[in-house]
Order: sequence, then C-alpha cells, then structure tokens
Amino acid sequence: MPPPPAKNSPSFELFAWRPRWIVALIFGVTLLAYGPILTGDFIWDDAGHVTREDLRSFHGLERIWFEVGATQQYYPLLHSAFWLEHHLWGDAPFGYHLLNCLLHATAACLVGWVLQRVAVRGAWLAALLFAVHPVCVETVAWVTEQKNTLSAVFYLTAALLYLKFDTDRRGARYALATFVFALALFSKTVTATLPAALLVIFWWKRGRLELRRDVVPLLPWFALAGAAGWLTAWVEHKFIGAQGAEFSLTLLQRCLLAGRIAWFYFGKVIWPVDLCFNYPRWSIEPGVAWQWLFSLGALAVLASLIRWKRRGVLAGALFFGGTLVPALGFVNVYPFLFSFVADHFQYLACLGLLAPIAAGLTTLLSRLSVAAAYGGAAALLAVLGVLTWQHSATYRNVTTLYETTLEKNPGSWLSHNNLAEALASAGQIEEAIPHLEEALRLRPDFPEAENNLGHDLTLLGRPLEGIPHLERALRLAPRFAQAHNNLGIAFMATGRAPEGIEQFEQALQLQPAYPVAHFNLGLALARSGRTEEAISHFEAAVKLDSHYAEAELNWAIGLMLTNRFPEALPHFERAVQLDPTSVDNQVTFGRALAGAGRFDEAIAHYREALRLNPENGAAHFNLALALRQVGRSAEAEHHAQEAQRLGAR
Repeated sequence: MPPPPAKNSPSFELFAWRPRWIVALIFGVTLLAYGPILTGDFIWDDAGHVTREDLRSFHGLERIWFEVGATQQYYPLLHSAFWLEHHLWGDAPFGYHLLNCLLHATAACLVGWVLQRVAVRGAWLAALLFAVHPVCVETVAWVTEQKNTLSAVFYLTAALLYLKFDTDRRGARYALATFVFALALFSKTVTATLPAALLVIFWWKRGRLELRRDVVPLLPWFALAGAAGWLTAWVEHKFIGAQGAEFSLTLLQRCLLAGRIAWFYFGKVIWPVDLCFNYPRWSIEPGVAWQWLFSLGALAVLASLIRWKRRGVLAGALFFGGTLVPALGFVNVYPFLFSFVADHFQYLACLGLLAPIAAGLTTLLSRLSVAAAYGGAAALLAVLGVLTWQHSATYRNVTTLYETTLEKNPGSWLSHNNLAEALASAGQIEEAIPHLEEALRLRPDFPEAENNLGHDLTLLGRPLEGIPHLERALRLAPRFAQAHNNLGIAFMATGRAPEGIEQFEQALQLQPAYPVAHFNLGLALARSGRTEEAISHFEAAVKLDSHYAEAELNWAIGLMLTNRFPEALPHFERAVQLDPTSVDNQVTFGRALAGAGRFDEAIAHYREALRLNPENGAAHFNLALALRQVGRSAEAEHHAQEAQRLGAR
C-alpha cells in the first residue's frame, strides 16, 4: 500500500469524521440510492425463502435447523431470520426490503471499520463506494439474497474480531470470532473464504506468513469452511438439481470459464453499465483461440503484480479472485443452468477491487484542495448512487424485472418463462403464450415452459392442445409434481376423470405436501361421487395452507353433502373470512344456511353477495327463495324478476 499522507494534507481529512457521522452518511445514502426497492414486490424465488406455512411454527423452526431439505438450501440461520421476520411483518414485502437495505448499510460500515483497522487508506471512501455501487443492487433489491447481506455482516464482524485477536491474542476473543464465523457459514457458505482472506491480509501487512502465528489459529476455521462447503455442494446436487448435461464441463472448460468469469466481474465493478438480472450463458469452447485470452490474461496480470511488488494491489487481486472461487465454475451451482455469472456472486469479492480503488483515489484527491477533493468524491458517489437508484427501479415487480432483462438479453429463456408466469398470474394468459413459445424455441427441452404452456392452454379452454405439452414436460422430467397436477386438470376438463385422478395421485406421491394437488384430487373425487374420500383431501389442503379459501369452502360442502352441517358451519365461516369479496362464497354459504332452515342468516349472505355484485343472478334467485320462506313475498318477487332478467334460476 502507498505510504500514509502527511497529517496536514487534504486527504487526511477526507471522510475522517466522527464515526457516528460517517455511519449516518452511509445509512442515509444507502436508503436514498435503494429507495425504489422499498415499495417493491417479491420476485422470482422469494417464495422459496420467505418462510412457508408448514415451517412457521416452533416445530418448523426446529426443522429449519435439523432437517436438511426442509428449506431450499441448508442455511439455517438465514431461514431462522426469515422465520422471525414473518412473525414480525408477515408477507408484506416492505419489511424484508427495508431490512435488506439496513443489513447492506451495516455491512458497508463494517467494511470501513475493517479497512481502518488494517490501515488501508481511504477506508471510509471504500465503504461508501460499496454502499452505493450498482453491482450490489441484485443482492440488496432481491429478498432471496438476504443470504448475502446477512452473511456479509457476520463475515465482516468475524474478520474485525479476528483482527483484534491478532493484536491481543485473547482466547475469549478468538472463541467469539469463531462463533461469529460459524454464524456466517450458517447464513451462506460463500463466507468460507474468510480464513484465506485473513491470510492475505496478514501477508500484506507483514510481508510474510508465520506458521504458528498466522496459519495454525486459522486451521479450525478452514475445517469449518471445508465442512460447510461440502454440505452446500451436496445439497445443491441432491435437492436443488445442480447436475445433468448443462453442468458436465471438463476441467479445461472450467479453467477457461474461471478466467472469463473473473474478467466479467472486474469489468462490471470498473464500468457498472448494462447490469442485468440474467446474463447470456456463454458457450465454453477450448478449440476457439480467443477464449484462452481471458485465463491467460488473468495469469499475466497476476504475474505482473507479483513482479511489480505492490503488495496492496496484489492483496486486493488475491482477495477478489479468492473470494470468487465458489462462483468461478469449479463447483456446480444451480444458477449455472441459466448463466455462469450473476451480480450477487461478487457481492463480497468486489471489496478486493473497491479497497485499492479507494486508496488510489484518496492519493489522487490528496493533491487537490479540500473543496475539490470532497467535490470529486461526492461526484463519483452521486454518479454511482444514480445508477444504483435507476437499476433498483427495475426490481419493483416481476413484470418490470423480466421486461427489462429481455431488453438486454432477448435470448433469456428463463426470463421469457418467468415473465409468462407473471402475466398468467395477473390474468393475462393470452399475452403469456408467446413468451412460453419463445422460451421453448430458445430451449426446446425445457419442462417448466412445457408445463406452463400446457396449463395456460387449459385455462384458456383449450385442454386438448395443452395435454401434449404437459405430457412432454413429464417425459423430460418424470418426477415433475406440478406437471402431473396440471395434466390431471387437463384430463378432468376433457372428461377423462379416472386419468385425472391418477395424475393428482401421482403428484401427491412425489410431493405429499402439495395443497393444490390435494384440492384438485378432492374435487375430482367429489365429482366421481366419492365424497368421503374428497373430504380428507380438502382437509389436507387446508392443513398445509391455512389460507386456502377454496379448500375450506369445498371441505364445508363435502360435510354438508354427508349431512354434517354442524361440522361444516365453521368451515363455511372460515372460507368467507378468508375471501370476503368472493360472491360465490357468500352465495354458497347462504344456500347451506337456507338448507338448514336458517333463512335470516342466509338472506344476510345473499345481500352481501349483491352488495359485491348487484348483477349476480344466482344471488337474486336464492334471495328470492329465502324471502318467500320468511313471508316477504313482495320483496321476493322483485329479486325473482331480477334473477329472470339475468337468466338465473
């Protein structure tokens, strides 16, 4: 690192404020730069991280820690945090987004303290650059990536504690640092690179490493890191699906890939434009000469830095490359199916570049007046902050995110499929179809798109067209429970009830905790006259999803049909409570009450249905019947006429 500036030079004053002011500045600029995400929705994969209903109890918390596979990845501290957050603010996205911003700001402050501890020039400038740099947007704006911000806080805290231990060698401090490092690993195992990063720091500070002083105390950390890394790789392979032809790369291909990935991330830190949620997936061809330039160039730069003997810059490069190791292609991670690079993969690694950049900028600014130095730093931070604000705005909702992604990467089959899902969820099924067709053109063997296309065609009343797509989805992925469920729906729509029931049963064999499949099987059984069997599946659906209004309603109907009105009553009430704006729920409950002779209560529900929709013929017709039963013939006649006008009976 360059020598420290003279005490009276302008750079000595640059961001050398009282800690509370610089911390306040970091939190302020972070919340300002990331303002657009605070009102954003959940996006892709967030549902796999925000705590599922079956994990929201204390037993669910136990499963998070002791049942590998209960959560998408075995990051128990992360999912414990999500568990707590759900109990604090439920499914409201604002709380999750705000916490992610605050965790990122906290991590930025810790960056400043760590760099200050090891006497890196421009430590707080580096912290501010990290706080507002656009490459961090994907991490901060995406609730799923709370794993990054949370683990970064523990990673940097553990680093700070260990650096203090390196000075005083107190056993209690070492134990605390080790405990915090374990918390980092339980949040995300990319933090496994910390012990190697600490060795780089010690080498930079002292010019050499001592076995007893520097290496031996970190051996337990390396053991923890290795165990956590092995477990994560196993979970990625067994539960997430990081296997198959797309991951079958030779060692030579992986070496070429590593060089290209490193240069890609370097370029995005230096020139953060055209950032994208889903970058194109490269084709790695050892026989193409220019593809060797990335790895050879990286080796040449590393050799030059060693020859140049500038330990500070070399240390930064080693930290950058070393922290990227889990994402360089030597181990399989599921996102490689879509792209070999993603901005969130370099969240911690970019510090290896930002620290020497901040040190170099501080040296340059030292040659200017105080006003010019602060003005130059403020201008740089403002530009980065504006870019971050603009990029954050693309994460407001899934539609905006994928439309923006497709503008930059039209060949993203993932984005076409996910945009189609968002459009279908919003009721724009016709608009979804072309995106699914394009996804299948780009990636013909794409079972998720085949499944979505088949189901959307069924929803459009074209099940005969949808069935071949659903069957192809199952040929590509025979254990695809959702495709079995959707094929069952299509079979039911074409009158093939036995085949529909068989598909729902197969879906549940593959995924027993699948409330929608339980509900659909219940409907199919009820329509086949097997009401008692249907009731058990409606009950199972409700137990798996306590907010499933349709399942509650059909559970109640099944109980009514088997002459158990007292048992049905609370389920009717719960269905109406869950979806009070449903006209069908109000009318159905009214019919059940009328059938039990409770006409006044039935009338109230029919009136509520008409308040919600004055043109509902069924509500008018049933209200007329109930009014006649209580002797209000004149009023009944009015509603009977309305029902006749609307063609209801």
